[in-house]
Amino acid sequence: MTQASDGRLVWNHSTHLPGLIPILEKLLDQPGIGTVTPGVIAQVRAHSPALRIKVSVPIRGGFKLIARRGKTVQEVFVLTQLDKTALEAAVIKAVEAA
Repeated sequence: MTQASDGRLVWNHSTHLPGLIPILEKLLDQPGIGTVTPGVIAQVRAHSPALRIKVSVPIRGGFKLIARRGKTVQEVFVLTQLDKTALEAAVIKAVEAA
């Protein structure tokens, strides 16, 4: 049996992409996930009808994720001991569970 992580969700902003927070809460249930911090929201030209989350670049102690929905994009910073492949699998499980 795997133990759930002791991660936490940091609420820095009052606005988030619709549907993002439940996915991030499910991501925290995955082992090896530490702090999850939603970041800056920006407008982009490309349209993504469904919410998509992609593991982007490594940061100190984890990775930056990019969440996209509609013409809006939001950075999410995840502190984790997982490598990129394991984090991508954890994100897929969180999206499916939410």
